Amino acid sequence: MKIDVLTLFPDMFEGVMGSSIMKKAQDKEALQFQAIDFRNYADNKHQKVDDYPYGGGAGMVLMPQPIFSAVEAIEKVSQKSPRIILMCPQGKRYDQKKAEELAKEDHLIFICGHYEGYDERIREHLVTDEISIGDFILTGGEIGAMAVIDSVVRLLPDVLGNEDSAVEDSFSTGLLEHPHYTRPAQFRGYEVPEVLRSGHHQKIVDWRRKESLKRTKQRRPDLLENYPLTDEEKQWLDEID
Repeated sequence: MKIDVLTLFPDMFEGVMGSSIMKKAQDKEALQFQAIDFRNYADNKHQKVDDYPYGGGAGMVLMPQPIFSAVEAIEKVSQKSPRIILMCPQGKRYDQKKAEELAKEDHLIFICGHYEGYDERIREHLVTDEISIGDFILTGGEIGAMAVIDSVVRLLPDVLGNEDSAVEDSFSTGLLEHPHYTRPAQFRGYEVPEVLRSGHHQKIVDWRRKESLKRTKQRRPDLLENYPLTDEEKQWLDEID
């Protein structure tokens, strides 16, 4: 996968993309990444990228020209048509289903804004997707883009050490993930559930399914509204306090 990020602050991505799974993905050549300062594409003498809004109002608005020109420059050398993603609080709320959808793409371009907002023509005539990571406002789109990129890249083939890890994550199954335990079996008087030490595979599977349902019911009951429960799972839910 190739990912390009248009930003006024490319240095913000160095730590995230140069560490942990993101770095491993690039080392394995599963990911090609670059952060591009779209100020370099401004066609005015002072490389100005924002201006006052028509009609008045507070704040500055990002001009269309630098961003259009930056995207067009990327597209000229792209082998396939990219998905162009605008990080925006007005966008569709991001979730795991969207991450899985984007992970199937060959090329993603993220646009990270600052100031009061974007010229509407960017939204109407350039982007393919608008994404919000939640109902709150950040200084810019960079942190949101980092979160989305991380969630997508970890789904790429051979990026994670264990392919089952992504499949069993919270939200991948539609439910929250079950609890995890590791050694020691006893710690300060707290014990690992006996079933996990039993070696009985089916009992462990059932325990994890029940705990996943229990945790979802207690913490995110809204997720159960559209979850296709089996008759057995419905019975388990009825037994959960």
